[in-house]
Amino acid sequence: MALFRRGTAGKPGEWYYCIKHQKVEEGPECRAADRLGPYASPAEAARAMETARERNEEWRNDPRWRDDEPQGGDA
Repeated sequence: MALFRRGTAGKPGEWYYCIKHQKVEEGPECRAADRLGPYASPAEAARAMETARERNEEWRNDPRWRDDEPQGGDA
């Protein structure tokens, strides 16, 4: 008998976008490392890659996250 069960985490009614298979999935179909989510609806999950790009762009342009300029106090 195994001490730990290897399975995917998630519940039916939660929607994910699998980056490996490039498809929307409900509940725990693929392993967590291969998916984004959970999302409230299939439509939100379908936009997962676009949402990630938008967030990355916001972070890239956020002055609080810039490493190339010294922040005050460290000299």
